[in-house]
Amino acid sequence: MGRVIVTFELMNYSDVNAVGEGRLTPDKIRRVSLQGVIDTGATRLVLPKSVVDAIGLPVSGRATVHYGDRSSQKRDMVNNAFVQLLGRGSVFNAIVEPNRTDALIGAIVMEDLDLIVDCGKNELVPRDPTTITSEIE
Repeated sequence: MGRVIVTFELMNYSDVNAVGEGRLTPDKIRRVSLQGVIDTGATRLVLPKSVVDAIGLPVSGRATVHYGDRSSQKRDMVNNAFVQLLGRGSVFNAIVEPNRTDALIGAIVMEDLDLIVDCGKNELVPRDPTTITSEIE
């Protein structure tokens, strides 16, 4: 499987809520369009600090991040990151990486939006294009 890269929209969910409550007009939602690398081996959403600052996502804590080279770093976490991808959207917490220029989309985002990697086409697709499916035991 090659590297799968997608373009998605990221919004500040506080702004999205403010529109729903009539306190803000839709054109005032802080949002960016950016590229994200799909990483099925990663857990979370990882965002560049420049993007987090641009749309005003609030820091909600710190996390220890383990990298592929076996090093670890403490990184800020933010909340209220609304991801809109392939017609599906949800709110996520994210790890902030100071030197990244693209996002990293991990398993939590893919599971919540019910997206899978089509290895034959090397692209991200909905598991079922008509609905999000949940499995409950």
